[in-house]
Amino acid sequence: MHFWKAHAYGNDFLYAAFADVVSDDLPDLARDMCARTTGVGADGLILFEERRGGARMRLFNADGSIAEVSGNGVRGLAALLARQQGATPGAILVIDTDAGTKTLELLSRDEQHRPVFRAAMGQPERLTRQDVEVDGDSLSLVTLWMGNPQAVWLVEALDTREMLRVGAALQRHPAFPDAVNVELAHVVSPTEVEILIYERGVGPTHSSGTGSCAAAVAAAAYGGAERRLDVVAPGGRQRVDWREDGVYLTGWADVICEGTWLA
Repeated sequence: MHFWKAHAYGNDFLYAAFADVVSDDLPDLARDMCARTTGVGADGLILFEERRGGARMRLFNADGSIAEVSGNGVRGLAALLARQQGATPGAILVIDTDAGTKTLELLSRDEQHRPVFRAAMGQPERLTRQDVEVDGDSLSLVTLWMGNPQAVWLVEALDTREMLRVGAALQRHPAFPDAVNVELAHVVSPTEVEILIYERGVGPTHSSGTGSCAAAVAAAAYGGAERRLDVVAPGGRQRVDWREDGVYLTGWADVICEGTWLA
C-alpha cells in the first residue's frame, strides 16, 4: 500500500488513499503503521479520497481510535494535494472531515519552500469554564468544542510533568466520557500564548492545530489575551485569529517522504 508522511511543527501523520487500503481492520492498520519502533511512526493515519478542488478524509489516531479532525493533519493533506497539483499561492482547497468542511488557502511558501496555509477551522462551540477534580486537586478548566473536545488549563507556568499527569487523568475522567484533548496554556502577553499538549488517542505531541485554536480561544475569553495571537508549542509557532465568522489557523506543513507499506 502506497503512503506519504507529512508533519506540521512535529505533529506527524501518514496518508493513504482509500482506494489503496489493503486491510479490513482500519484501527489495527493505524496502530501498526503509527507505531514508532515497529511501524513507520506517526501521531495518526489519514485516509483520503481526492476530489475536485480538495478531498474527503478520515483520521485514525495512533491508538486506532477515530478523531473528528486535526488542524495539522488537514494542513498536511493540503500540502500533499498542493504538491501533487503544483498549486500556487492563492489556491483554495476544500477538505471534508468528520467535523465538517475545512477550507484552506495557500498563502505562500516559506524560506524552506514549505507551503503556508490559512485554514478556516469553524466556530468554537460550548465554550465554558468548569472546575474538574483531578487526583484530589480542583482544576479550573476552559472546555470547548473545536471540531473535537478540548480542555485548556490556564497556568502561570508550563510544567511537563503536570501536563503528563493531568492529560492522562482526563482521558478516563467522568467529565469527559469520550476522552479529551488537553492543553496547558500560559499567556505570555496579550499576543502570545505558550502551550503543552496531551492529545486524545496519542499522548504528548509537539504541536496541535485544533489545540492551538482552543488555547487561543481560552486565552482570549478568560486569560486577557487578544483574539489575534501567536500560539507557541514545542514544535513551533502558529498564528490563530478568532474572528466573528470563526477561528483561522495559519502555519506551514511539509511532506517529507513516501513509501510502500509491506506488512
